[in-house]
Amino acid sequence: MMQTLAVLPIKSLSEAKQRLQQGLPPGPRRALAEAMFSDVLVSLRRTTAVEQILVVSDDHAAQQIAGGYGAAVLDDQREGHNAAASLAIQWAVESGFDRVLLVPGDCPLLNPGELDELIDRPAQTPSALIVPDRHGTGTNALLLTPPDALTPSFGPDSCRRHASLASEAGVAHEIVRVPSLALDIDTPEDLSALEAALAATRGGAAHTRGMLRQLLRSRS
Repeated sequence: MMQTLAVLPIKSLSEAKQRLQQGLPPGPRRALAEAMFSDVLVSLRRTTAVEQILVVSDDHAAQQIAGGYGAAVLDDQREGHNAAASLAIQWAVESGFDRVLLVPGDCPLLNPGELDELIDRPAQTPSALIVPDRHGTGTNALLLTPPDALTPSFGPDSCRRHASLASEAGVAHEIVRVPSLALDIDTPEDLSALEAALAATRGGAAHTRGMLRQLLRSRS
């Protein structure tokens, strides 16, 4: 049975979600980032196909939260999501994992069952499963078998770029839509979409739900 490592690269929580600064001051932005990060960790712990979680961050608070949920922590002093992801991939290879799942810390709707379905899909070796964002342009998750099957290249238009990189490297790949991974929170529009999604459902994303309720009360 393949051993899967889930990886969350997390930037400084105090500097997270800068594009939300028009509607949210620094304190609430940090609190929201922490809540979403916590909800992703909760979902990963409930995902049966994940053997271990690794958080890559130089943020002390993020490291403490990760440890509280039983995740391993890699102190990352380098800048950038891709550098952190590459560092985690190296750690995964050295630790003997068969594959790595790279996920963001700002998809609080993440559903453990959907993640299990993604990980349990039959996969060639080497292979890359690319999960797009709701716009179909960004990448919200990468499942790589083996962990170093592909060099991550997150950022604008990364979904197409990851597919191109896989083709160039001769790596079997597929773009797989996972509904609960489609919405990552970067802009006020994303936040509005999240609020609507939470209002339409019950359960899940408990930390984020609670934080958004607090924000709504503070605005009223």
